Amino acid sequence: MRLKQAVRRRILQICHEQNLSIRALGAKCGIRHTTLCNIISGRNNSTTLATIKRICDGLEIELPVFFDSDLFRDLEQEII
Repeated sequence: MRLKQAVRRRILQICHEQNLSIRALGAKCGIRHTTLCNIISGRNNSTTLATIKRICDGLEIELPVFFDSDLFRDLEQEII
């Protein structure tokens, strides 16, 4: 799995756990719905750590909690 796939799956996983829609998450973290949809769909190839931090703020979790998932273990090596 690639990093962007793991990020989007983790966002969806936590939103599901919190019974939160992507639109509601956008309102909570101050990120446009279309931007979140682009991240979730994979159209956004450069999600920054600052954006992930804003998402975590909206989800009311800390960054270590976000990345504490099996999704982030054994990621494919990405050549930039």
